[in-house]
Amino acid sequence: MAETKKFSIVVSEGSFDKAMMSMMMGNTAASMGIDTHIYFTFFGLNLLKKGAKPKMPGMYRLFTGMMVKKMKGIGIEGYQEQLAMAKDLGIHLYACGTSMEMMGVKKEDLIDGVTVLGAAAFLNVGMDSEMQLFIG
Repeated sequence: MAETKKFSIVVSEGSFDKAMMSMMMGNTAASMGIDTHIYFTFFGLNLLKKGAKPKMPGMYRLFTGMMVKKMKGIGIEGYQEQLAMAKDLGIHLYACGTSMEMMGVKKEDLIDGVTVLGAAAFLNVGMDSEMQLFIG
C-alpha cells in the first residue's frame, strides 16, 4: 500500500488573494487524498480569526466584493466557505505561536480546530512533506 503524500503551506499575509490561494490549493490537495498542513504566521494569522473577511491588497481593496461575486459566478465559494471545507477535509491548520504573542492574538480569537505551533515544530512537518509552498 502506498504511503500518503504530505503537503505543507506557509501563509504570511492576510489579503484576499493569499487567503483564497492557500484554501484552494489546500482543499484541492486534501480532496486528492494528500495529508495537508497549513501554517499561518505574521499577518496570515488574521485569516484564522473568527469571522475573518480578507480584502484584496492595496487599492484593489475596493474591488473585493466584485472579485467574490465573480468567483461565485464560476462556482468558487468565498473564504469562509473554503475554510469550512478545509476543516471538513481534515486539513491541519496551525497558528504561529511567536507571531500570536508578537501581535497580541489569543487562542480564543481563533476559529476552533487550530493548533498553536512554533516554527521549529512546523519545520519538522514541512521536512517530511513531498511539497512545500510559501504564500506571502
